[in-house]
Order: sequence, then C-alpha cells, then structure tokens
Amino acid sequence: MPKVKVPRKSTTVDMTAMCDVAFLLLTFFMLTSNFVAKEPIVVAIPASVAEIKIPERDIATVLIDKDGKVFFGLDTQQDRKELLKTLGLAYAATIPAFDEKELNEFSKISSSGVPIEKMHAFLALSPEKRDSKDAALGIPTDSLNNQFSAWMKNARKINPKLRLAIKADQQTPYKVIKRVMTSLQDIKENRYNLITSLKEVHK
Repeated sequence: MPKVKVPRKSTTVDMTAMCDVAFLLLTFFMLTSNFVAKEPIVVAIPASVAEIKIPERDIATVLIDKDGKVFFGLDTQQDRKELLKTLGLAYAATIPAFDEKELNEFSKISSSGVPIEKMHAFLALSPEKRDSKDAALGIPTDSLNNQFSAWMKNARKINPKLRLAIKADQQTPYKVIKRVMTSLQDIKENRYNLITSLKEVHK
C-alpha cells in the first residue's frame, strides 16, 4: 500500500501583527505613565489600611528620614523657582540674593533639604555631588531656627491650592514628627496627608 505524502507547509509566522500590538502598547504606557521624581533620601514608609489617593498636581511634599532630617519639595519648576526667590528676599539680611542661574538650577531639584544660608554653596555643586549623602543636611526645624515654617509659609503664598503630604520613615523618632506638625500648626497648616504603603487586611 503506497504511503500518503502530507504536503509540507511553510513554518514561517507573520510577526507584523504582533509587532504592531507591541509598539501600540509601548506607546500607550509611555504616554500614560507618571515618572517618579528623584528624592534626595530613601524613606521606608509605614503601612496603613487607608486608600485615599493623593492628587497628582499642586502638591507640597515633606520628607523626613530616619535621622530626623527634613526635606521640602514642590511639584512644578515654576513654583520651586518662585519659592527660592521669596526665601532669598525673606533672608536678605543674612544671605546674598539668588541670581537667575541659581534659581534655574533650584527649579530642577524636586526636593531640597539644605539650610538657606548654605544654599548658594549647594547650588554651586555638580548634580552628582548634590545627590550625595553629605549634601543632604536637612532644613532646620528647631525653635531657634525654624526655617521649615518659612519654606511652607512662602510656598503657600506662591500657590494657595497646595495640598501638603508628609512622607516619613517608619524609624523616624516621634519627637521629630511632632516638631514638624507643631511647626505646621503654628502657621495654621492643619490639613495634610500622611503617605503610607497599603497594608493587607486579612478577613
């Protein structure tokens, strides 16, 4: 009995459709993604069961690391530039005014934690040195030199719509958190969000 020959079929697969879908997905994710701003410190935030989403615009962020250093950031370059300009005027008796180059450099920094009297030297550093741990000094929050209140007060004047978000490390001493909250209460900033990671609830 003769063998039945099965006709050979081509093994090539047309990948055009798959490539089109891949590029469409890539384009979609690029256009809809929100890039996370670089932060000067790494903060291990505590967990909670709250699911309130913080708005993406008009946000003032207060970062507090485990050593108690405080950093402050605004979400738009123009607001950052105006903030440093007004801080320079507020401390004009003790520091020289900031020039346009320094204002532009500061507008590129998402969060800053430098005492105002050391800001000129900080902005003169290269971007790599600004990101180092040695440059992360923190904004003074003590009662004798509470520069943090000035940062927040001037930021509110620049953008009255600001929403305040506090992001503290889970190992930050309570007295530091209390000092920051007391500073906010003194300037009548009584509404703020605490940034936490979502905790799994076992039912």
